[in-house]
Amino acid sequence: MSAEAEELYSLLVPLWEDRLIVPRACVAEVVRFSAPERQEGAHDWMMGSINWNGRPLAVVSFEGTLGKEVPVVTGRTRVVVFYGSTGKLESGHFGVLTQGFPQLVRVNRDVLKLEAKDGWSEDAPVLCRVRMINEFPIIPDLQKLEAMLAREALQA
Repeated sequence: MSAEAEELYSLLVPLWEDRLIVPRACVAEVVRFSAPERQEGAHDWMMGSINWNGRPLAVVSFEGTLGKEVPVVTGRTRVVVFYGSTGKLESGHFGVLTQGFPQLVRVNRDVLKLEAKDGWSEDAPVLCRVRMINEFPIIPDLQKLEAMLAREALQA
Protein backbone atom coordinates (compact mmCIF):
# COMPACT_ATOMS: atom_id res chain seq x y z
CA MET A 1 0.00 0.00 0.00
CA SER A 2 1.35 3.44 -0.85
CA ALA A 3 2.18 5.99 1.86
CA GLU A 4 -0.46 8.31 0.37
CA ALA A 5 -3.17 5.67 0.83
CA GLU A 6 -2.30 5.46 4.54
CA GLU A 7 -2.60 9.21 5.12
CA LEU A 8 -5.69 10.78 6.63
CA TYR A 9 -6.71 14.39 6.12
CA SER A 10 -7.46 15.71 9.58
CA LEU A 11 -8.25 18.97 11.31
CA LEU A 12 -6.50 20.41 14.34
CA VAL A 13 -9.29 22.20 16.18
CA PRO A 14 -8.00 24.92 18.53
CA LEU A 15 -9.50 24.97 22.00
CA TRP A 16 -8.63 27.43 24.76
CA GLU A 17 -5.61 25.52 26.10
CA ASP A 18 -5.58 22.43 23.92
CA ARG A 19 -6.36 21.08 20.45
CA LEU A 20 -8.54 18.32 19.13
CA ILE A 21 -7.58 16.25 16.11
CA VAL A 22 -10.42 14.81 14.05
CA PRO A 23 -10.77 13.32 10.57
CA ARG A 24 -11.71 16.01 8.05
CA ALA A 25 -14.66 13.87 6.92
CA CYS A 26 -16.34 14.33 10.35
CA VAL A 27 -16.70 18.08 9.87
CA ALA A 28 -19.53 19.59 7.85
CA GLU A 29 -18.59 23.25 8.21
CA VAL A 30 -16.99 25.92 10.38
CA VAL A 31 -19.31 28.85 11.12
CA ARG A 32 -19.09 32.23 12.79
CA PHE A 33 -20.06 32.20 16.45
CA SER A 34 -23.45 33.59 17.37
CA ALA A 35 -24.81 33.62 20.90
CA PRO A 36 -26.57 30.30 21.56
CA GLU A 37 -30.05 30.16 23.02
CA ARG A 38 -29.52 28.46 26.38
CA GLN A 39 -31.93 25.95 27.82
CA GLU A 40 -32.77 26.27 31.47
CA GLY A 41 -31.32 23.49 33.61
CA ALA A 42 -28.74 22.42 31.02
CA HIS A 43 -25.21 21.38 32.05
CA ASP A 44 -22.58 24.12 31.95
CA TRP A 45 -20.89 22.48 28.95
CA MET A 46 -24.10 22.77 26.93
CA MET A 47 -23.87 26.22 25.41
CA GLY A 48 -27.35 26.03 23.85
CA SER A 49 -28.44 26.08 20.23
CA ILE A 50 -27.80 28.35 17.31
CA ASN A 51 -29.57 28.66 13.98
CA TRP A 52 -27.60 26.73 11.37
CA ASN A 53 -29.01 26.54 7.85
CA GLY A 54 -32.51 27.21 9.16
CA ARG A 55 -32.46 24.56 11.87
CA PRO A 56 -31.32 24.41 15.49
CA LEU A 57 -27.78 23.19 16.15
CA ALA A 58 -26.72 22.14 19.65
CA VAL A 59 -23.37 23.72 20.59
CA VAL A 60 -21.08 22.44 23.34
CA SER A 61 -17.88 23.56 25.00
CA PHE A 62 -15.47 20.61 24.80
CA GLU A 63 -13.50 22.05 27.70
CA GLY A 64 -16.73 22.10 29.70
CA THR A 65 -17.32 18.39 29.03
CA LEU A 66 -13.94 17.76 30.68
CA GLY A 67 -14.98 19.66 33.79
CA LYS A 68 -12.91 22.71 32.88
CA GLU A 69 -14.13 26.27 32.73
CA VAL A 70 -16.07 27.21 29.60
CA PRO A 71 -13.82 29.58 27.62
CA VAL A 72 -14.57 33.24 27.10
CA VAL A 73 -15.99 34.08 23.68
CA THR A 74 -13.65 36.27 21.63
CA GLY A 75 -13.60 37.62 18.08
CA ARG A 76 -11.80 34.41 17.03
CA THR A 77 -14.45 32.06 18.45
CA ARG A 78 -16.11 29.81 15.86
CA VAL A 79 -18.34 26.74 15.86
CA VAL A 80 -17.15 23.54 14.20
CA VAL A 81 -20.20 21.66 12.89
CA PHE A 82 -19.79 17.89 13.11
CA TYR A 83 -21.81 15.22 11.34
CA GLY A 84 -23.62 12.97 13.78
CA SER A 85 -22.80 9.28 13.38
CA THR A 86 -25.06 7.48 15.84
CA GLY A 87 -28.51 8.68 14.74
CA LYS A 88 -29.25 9.78 18.32
CA LEU A 89 -29.55 13.46 17.43
CA GLU A 90 -32.65 14.60 15.59
CA SER A 91 -30.71 17.24 13.65
CA GLY A 92 -27.94 14.83 12.64
CA HIS A 93 -25.30 17.47 13.47
CA PHE A 94 -23.80 19.18 16.52
CA GLY A 95 -21.38 22.03 17.10
CA VAL A 96 -18.24 22.43 19.20
CA LEU A 97 -16.92 25.82 20.28
CA THR A 98 -13.46 26.53 18.92
CA GLN A 99 -10.96 29.34 19.42
CA GLY A 100 -10.17 29.99 15.77
CA PHE A 101 -10.20 28.17 12.47
CA PRO A 102 -9.16 24.51 12.37
CA GLN A 103 -5.90 23.73 10.59
CA LEU A 104 -5.85 21.06 7.88
CA VAL A 105 -3.11 18.44 8.38
CA ARG A 106 -2.26 15.08 6.84
CA VAL A 107 -1.40 12.37 9.32
CA ASN A 108 -0.01 8.86 9.04
CA ARG A 109 1.54 6.26 11.34
CA ASP A 110 4.94 7.94 11.21
CA VAL A 111 3.57 11.26 12.44
CA LEU A 112 0.96 10.17 15.01
CA LYS A 113 1.96 8.30 18.20
CA LEU A 114 -0.13 7.39 21.23
CA GLU A 115 0.74 9.62 24.19
CA ALA A 116 -1.88 8.88 26.89
CA LYS A 117 -5.15 6.97 27.26
CA ASP A 118 -5.92 8.06 30.80
CA GLY A 119 -6.06 11.22 32.85
CA TRP A 120 -9.71 12.00 32.16
CA SER A 121 -12.83 10.98 34.00
CA GLU A 122 -14.55 7.87 32.71
CA ASP A 123 -17.47 9.87 31.31
CA ALA A 124 -15.22 12.34 29.42
CA PRO A 125 -15.63 12.23 25.63
CA VAL A 126 -11.94 11.46 25.03
CA LEU A 127 -10.36 8.46 23.32
CA CYS A 128 -6.73 9.45 23.92
CA ARG A 129 -4.03 12.07 23.56
CA VAL A 130 -1.54 11.65 20.74
CA ARG A 131 1.86 13.06 19.91
CA MET A 132 2.14 14.64 16.50
CA ILE A 133 5.64 16.05 15.98
CA ASN A 134 5.61 18.79 18.68
CA GLU A 135 1.83 18.90 19.19
CA PHE A 136 -0.15 16.83 21.72
CA PRO A 137 -3.77 16.94 20.49
CA ILE A 138 -6.71 15.04 21.96
CA ILE A 139 -8.69 12.56 19.89
CA PRO A 140 -12.28 13.11 21.01
CA ASP A 141 -14.84 10.35 21.35
CA LEU A 142 -17.43 11.95 19.06
CA GLN A 143 -19.92 9.13 19.61
CA LYS A 144 -19.79 9.64 23.37
CA LEU A 145 -20.17 13.40 22.87
CA GLU A 146 -23.18 12.79 20.64
CA ALA A 147 -24.71 10.50 23.30
CA MET A 148 -24.17 13.21 25.94
CA LEU A 149 -26.00 15.67 23.71
CA ALA A 150 -28.85 13.21 23.12
CA ARG A 151 -29.28 12.74 26.90
CA GLU A 152 -29.21 16.51 27.36
CA ALA A 153 -31.95 16.92 24.71
CA LEU A 154 -34.16 14.35 26.49
CA GLN A 155 -33.84 16.22 29.79
CA ALA A 156 -34.79 19.56 28.22
